[in-house]
Amino acid sequence: MRYMLLIYGNENAMGSAPPEAVTKMSAAYSIYTQAMKDAGAFLAGDRLQPTRLATSVRTAGGKPNVIDGPYADTKEQLAGFYMIEAPDLDAAISWASRCPGAERGTIEVRPVWELQAG
Repeated sequence: MRYMLLIYGNENAMGSAPPEAVTKMSAAYSIYTQAMKDAGAFLAGDRLQPTRLATSVRTAGGKPNVIDGPYADTKEQLAGFYMIEAPDLDAAISWASRCPGAERGTIEVRPVWELQAG
């Protein structure tokens, strides 16, 4: 089964972190990503640009309403994601607990709703 690991963190704190902390975190993510690849769990993953570059879209009456920035003002922002293959929720939670972002933020584990083709 596929799972999304949604990584939430405080982007202001990361933006003001000293360079050595950023280097350390980047190295931790590289090791974590490689471990998932080696285990055959990694399907996709990326870091996201800051929320100030986000655009939110809602549709009302068939017309799109485009809003600059994130929809909600929160203490933690969606910073990145991994899509993984795991045999069950316990295995996905195990991967989430090893994510470097879990030390300073939240990792949301969510099963992917498989779309039916055709």
